[in-house]
Amino acid sequence: MRSIFIKEINSFFSSIVGYVALLVFLIACGLFLWIIPQYSILEYGYASMDRFFSIAPWLLLLLVPAVTMRSFADEFRTGTIEWLYTKPVTDIDIIVGKYLATLALIAFAILPTLVYVYTISVLSFPDIGLDTGAIIGSYIGLFCLAATFAAVGIFCSSLTANQVVGFLISLLSCYLLYTGFEQLSKLPNFSEGIDYYLSMIGMEFHYNSISRGVIDSRDVVYFLSVIILFVSLTRYSLNSRTKGVQRAG
Repeated sequence: MRSIFIKEINSFFSSIVGYVALLVFLIACGLFLWIIPQYSILEYGYASMDRFFSIAPWLLLLLVPAVTMRSFADEFRTGTIEWLYTKPVTDIDIIVGKYLATLALIAFAILPTLVYVYTISVLSFPDIGLDTGAIIGSYIGLFCLAATFAAVGIFCSSLTANQVVGFLISLLSCYLLYTGFEQLSKLPNFSEGIDYYLSMIGMEFHYNSISRGVIDSRDVVYFLSVIILFVSLTRYSLNSRTKGVQRAG
């Protein structure tokens, strides 16, 4: 698993696509947070990270599929998936190694945004300060959301040998799972209580819940369940596509 993890990290940073994806994410965060009037904190007038945490999921919708699109698609395209299957590693080792590498890259992308917390704290009035609990909860929620997107993205990458197709499938899937159920619950046909339970199926409901600063075990269990589900689906997909490949050891 460790060798898979290191291989994925090196592969990501050996390509200009990796640097471009991270750079675009950070530039977009900066533009939305400080420049674009509709979202700018300076226009908002309050020393709060709420604006950042409202746009960050949408930026992750682009970043995570860009990171995961080559996870398995590139292996199938080049034929190296067969080489991996000749090594003394299991399906889970391969999947978890790639998944953990993706999480590390996402954390690497999110980490610089902590500068915004410091900047806003400096701009705020000394006697008011920031809502630290809400910020910590929002970052935890954001990472849980990104981790779930990563599991979905790796599964989508295992379905095709084309990176662009993998990116598009992952983008659509993450979008539907994040806000699709929330939008569906707003339809008039799903009223009288059903709308609440329908919105609970989507990620946006649980992300917003954690972002309030209260870590509810139900939200954590939800994200973990979705991650386990898509890791299991990835394993099934790999087994279906690699039947007949001789395993080592």
